Amino acid sequence: MKPLKTVPSSPCACVTTESVPARSASPWRDIGLGLLTLAAWFLLYSQLRPFSRFLAYDLIGLTAGSHLGASLEFFFYDTPKVLMLLVLVVYGVGVIRTFFTPEKTRKILAGRSLFAGNVLAALLGIVTPFCSCSAVPLFIGFVSAGVPLGVTFSFLISAPMVNEIALILLYGLLGWKVAGLYLATGLFVAIASGWIIGRLNMEEHIEEWVRQLRANGDQVPIELLSWTDRLARGRDAVREIVGKVWIYVVAGIAVGAGIHGYVPEGALAAIMGKGAWWSVPAAVLLGVPMYANAAGIVPVIHALLEKGAALGTVLAFMMSVIALSLPEVVILRKVLMPRLIGVFVGVVAAGILLVGYLFNLII
Repeated sequence: MKPLKTVPSSPCACVTTESVPARSASPWRDIGLGLLTLAAWFLLYSQLRPFSRFLAYDLIGLTAGSHLGASLEFFFYDTPKVLMLLVLVVYGVGVIRTFFTPEKTRKILAGRSLFAGNVLAALLGIVTPFCSCSAVPLFIGFVSAGVPLGVTFSFLISAPMVNEIALILLYGLLGWKVAGLYLATGLFVAIASGWIIGRLNMEEHIEEWVRQLRANGDQVPIELLSWTDRLARGRDAVREIVGKVWIYVVAGIAVGAGIHGYVPEGALAAIMGKGAWWSVPAAVLLGVPMYANAAGIVPVIHALLEKGAALGTVLAFMMSVIALSLPEVVILRKVLMPRLIGVFVGVVAAGILLVGYLFNLII
C-alpha cells in the first residue's frame, strides 16, 4: 500500500477524503487502451454529419429543407456530437481534478493578496469540483482557513459558471471563438466581482457563527494517488457527471432542434437583437430566478443565435442562469446576511450586464 499523508479535513460534504488502497497495477495498459479509444472516438466523430443526414432523409424519408427534416437532422447530429465531446473533456478534467482537491485549493488561496487571490481563485474554480450542495461547506472552509472574503467569492462565481461542461458545449455548438470569449468574460466577471466585494469590507455581514469558526486541527488521511488511480478517477467522473447531465443535454438539444426547424430566420432579432436595448437587462432578470445547468441551456442558446438573437444578450442570459441560480442564493443564506447576498447578486449582475452590452456593441 502506498504511504498516506495528512491534510486538514475537508469542509465540503460532497467530497470524501477516506483513504482507499492504492492500485498497484501499471498505468501503461490503461494508457494504451485510452489511445485506442481516442482513435475510435475521432473516427466516429468524423462521421456524425453524414450519419445524421442518413437517418433524417434516407432512413426516415423526410424531405431535405422541410421543417421536420431540419429539426431531426439538427437533433441527430448535435446529440451524439455534444455527448461525445462531454465524455472526452470530462474524462480529461476528471484526471486534472485529482491534483486540485478542496483542501489543496484552500491551502493555495489562504493568505493571498486581494487581486492576486481573485485571479488565482477564478482560475482554480475552472478545474475544482463544485456543486450547489457544496456552496456552504466550501464557503465555511475557505473563510475558516483564512481565505479573504472577496477571493472566496471569485471562486464561488467561477466554479459553477466557467466549468468544462459549459465550455465544451459552447465549443461543440458555437466554435472555439465563442467558447474562448465566454471563458475570458466569465473569468472577468468572477475576478472583478470578487475584487469589488473584497474592497467593500463586508466581513461583518457573514453570519456570526461562521465568523467565530476557526480551522480545526483534525487530520484526515488521504492517499498519494498513482497514475492508475488518476485515470480511474477520470472514468469515474465520466460515469458521474455525464450520467447526471445527459438527459439535460438531450432535452436542451430537442428544444434547440424545434427552434432550428420551425422558427424563421431573423425572427428573434426584434426581441433579442442588438437593436433592442432592453434585451440584455431583460435576459438577466429572466435568468436569475431560473434553475438550469449548462448542459440544458447551451443547446437552446445555439438555436437562439441562429434565429437572430444577439451574442451578448444570450451570453448574459446564460451567465445569469448559471452564476446566479436561485437555489444557490437560498443555500448561501445559511452563512451570509441578506445585505451581503444583495451585494453579491447586484455586483455579479452588473458585471454580466456589462459583458452583454459590450458584446452587442463590438460583435
